[in-house]
Amino acid sequence: MNKAFVYGMSVEGENFTDRVKETKRLKLDFENGMNVVLISPRRMGKSSIVRKVKSEIKDPAIKVVFMDIYDCRNEYDFYNRFASVLMKQTATRTDQIIENIKRFLVRLTPKIAFSPEPMSEMSLSLGITPQNYQPEEILQLPELIAKEQGVHLVICIDEFQQIGEFDDSITVQKRLRGIWQHQRNVSYCLFGSKKHLMTKLFQNRKMPFYQFGEMMYLDKISTADWVSFICSRFESKDKYISKELARRICETVENHSSYVQQLAWNVLVETDKETTEKDFENGVQALLAQCSGLFEQHIQGLTAYQMNFIRAICNGVHTDFGSKAILEEYNLGTKSNVSRIKSALRDRELIDITKDGVFLEDPVFRMWLSKIL
Repeated sequence: MNKAFVYGMSVEGENFTDRVKETKRLKLDFENGMNVVLISPRRMGKSSIVRKVKSEIKDPAIKVVFMDIYDCRNEYDFYNRFASVLMKQTATRTDQIIENIKRFLVRLTPKIAFSPEPMSEMSLSLGITPQNYQPEEILQLPELIAKEQGVHLVICIDEFQQIGEFDDSITVQKRLRGIWQHQRNVSYCLFGSKKHLMTKLFQNRKMPFYQFGEMMYLDKISTADWVSFICSRFESKDKYISKELARRICETVENHSSYVQQLAWNVLVETDKETTEKDFENGVQALLAQCSGLFEQHIQGLTAYQMNFIRAICNGVHTDFGSKAILEEYNLGTKSNVSRIKSALRDRELIDITKDGVFLEDPVFRMWLSKIL
């Protein structure tokens, strides 16, 4: 199906926008065995660019393995996901997967299930536990497989910040780093959706993964590139949008990749042949309505102090929250209370703390709040 705009999932093909420089650099990193850490705000296209680069690797001596560990809740959840994805993605047939398991995981009796749906992926349950395998044995699997197959493996792990949530996380991180940094036939691309947690894992000198690899930051795609993309996608559906309205789509959501595509789709739906101001406004209202349920969840459980802090940001306050005037005007309590508020809201991924001040991370959330506060 030829979709005009895609949001809420990784994009590929003609729905992938720009990222020429970043794609070229990441591809070179993959081809030259460099470890990479991708950091950016949520839904800015990290998964999409990794999948795009994976699709562009044509050298048979390089195999790219992609896994998502979002639902891994503990260390051995991770080892089971890590090993099962390796078994499946380094083989091309079911019999090869089984042979790999017999060769590299001899103490296991795996469970394999096939869905009746023709396009569904095979389900593989390995049952790795502390009783049958030590962590170091599982973490060495990529190197063993790479040597056996005569290839270089690139292991891409999405939602890597989950590692930081495990019990005794520092020990787990030390274990991973200690094994991975010595592998010569494997490199790693680590990324995740929670910017402040990823930053903590990789930029804190006291953390095991400090300076593990090249840090790559995904900036926002330029307005010029977005405008060209939006106009071309409208044209592909026999509709027309002016460059000015396409530019306003970008500016309204501050060039946030997922929201640009979502708002552009809403406006396209409203458009008959040529986009009008009313079509644009209807598209914006549809976006706010689509996100309202999620945003209501965001503010559920927030304290009065936290809501007051958010109201201050919406009113243009980004610094000096501890000043007497700001504390009194917005009823924030004490200076020490402000620090607790910031920490709590950052942990919930609602604010971004930068050298220029404190900002709401989600531009559409800010639009929605301005209507209810």
